[in-house]
Amino acid sequence: MLDINRIVQNPEELLSTLKKRGMESSDIEKSIAEVSTKQRKLKLEVEELRAERNKVSKEIGILKSQGKDISEISASMKSVGDKIKSIEETLAKEEESLQELNLGLPNLLDESVPVGKSEEDNVLVKEWGNRKQTSFESKTHFDIGEKLGIFDFERGVKLSGARFYTYRGLGAKLERALMNLMLDTHTTENGYEEMWVPVLVNDESMTATGQLPKFADDFYRLEKDGLNLIPTAEVPLTNYYRDEIIQEKDLPISVCAHTSCFRREAGSYGRDTRGLVRVHQFQKVELVKFVSQEESGSAHEKMLNDAESILQKLNLPYRVMLLCSRDMSSASSKTYDIEVWMPGLGRFMEISSVSNFKDYQARRGKIRYKSKEGKNLLVHTLNGSGLALGRTLAAVIENYQLEDGTFEIPDVLKQYIR
Repeated sequence: MLDINRIVQNPEELLSTLKKRGMESSDIEKSIAEVSTKQRKLKLEVEELRAERNKVSKEIGILKSQGKDISEISASMKSVGDKIKSIEETLAKEEESLQELNLGLPNLLDESVPVGKSEEDNVLVKEWGNRKQTSFESKTHFDIGEKLGIFDFERGVKLSGARFYTYRGLGAKLERALMNLMLDTHTTENGYEEMWVPVLVNDESMTATGQLPKFADDFYRLEKDGLNLIPTAEVPLTNYYRDEIIQEKDLPISVCAHTSCFRREAGSYGRDTRGLVRVHQFQKVELVKFVSQEESGSAHEKMLNDAESILQKLNLPYRVMLLCSRDMSSASSKTYDIEVWMPGLGRFMEISSVSNFKDYQARRGKIRYKSKEGKNLLVHTLNGSGLALGRTLAAVIENYQLEDGTFEIPDVLKQYIR
């Protein structure tokens, strides 16, 4: 959600963002300006009528004390009251209309975001690590895992359908080891507080972080209960402070959580149909920050470094990409993708997105902080994967594979495997 006053005062800023994102404006900025202008007029009219009613109420009190007839003036005040009620009902409808328009708007782009039409226009920021040279042809993680009996995709499909999977033995242990490595690193080295959160959330939570109303088809919903399975722990972690005011002295707040995540993967059919790359249920460690407006940029860079630290511990080669205007989520103002090298697949694969939402989510969720001067200001929210566990496991298997079809376990994980 955007600042309506900012849009009305500077409509070109919104138009520029919509154009860079490849979205049609459909005169939306004019609609917002018209509704906002009508809303202000109605508010002014109500205020004037209330002031008149208050003034006349005092006069009625004086007339009553003097024993004079107040029937005529009382009748006129009833008419004023009815008019106020009618305008308030109209005002509520206009506010609802403005809210719906605003909820459909994307976030304003950070000025450093490159303009582009697709992922081909993303900008390489850095590349880390050396790709291992082998004398044999690299296999995919799913070929290795199935042959070793640590992945069972067929039974995953039998249990739940396409894009579901099961682990056995070492496969399950390795994912648990990766989870422990990530949580331990983020809590003891990177400054995050570990949390445990629900994987079912209400519509208010999904709206605050931007999944509703625009992306309702992308996640699973339990209609009977009015609850939704989370696509990422970003949703419950960010909504933890929804409708609350945080003291500035308590910022920044950095939290992380391991959860199952659920996604329909709508529109992805035909892509990455095998393996752990694109599935409906997966495990992830999520990082979320609440910061003051001044700390927003530096907090984003630190979160990127925090996510990178896991790949560096695992010695997995990766690159960092700054996403272009049309390859970002609509809620983000600026996003980095971390892509790990997959020798079996022969390409880089996204393993983390680290995004700065600025005040977009906070405005939706009314998450504020009280400044030293006593003002209530919107926090800036950030989140990033730290990391996606299934994809990390896939990357470990492909990068540590041996010619005989087995793979080595990274030294940093051995302490977690018993």
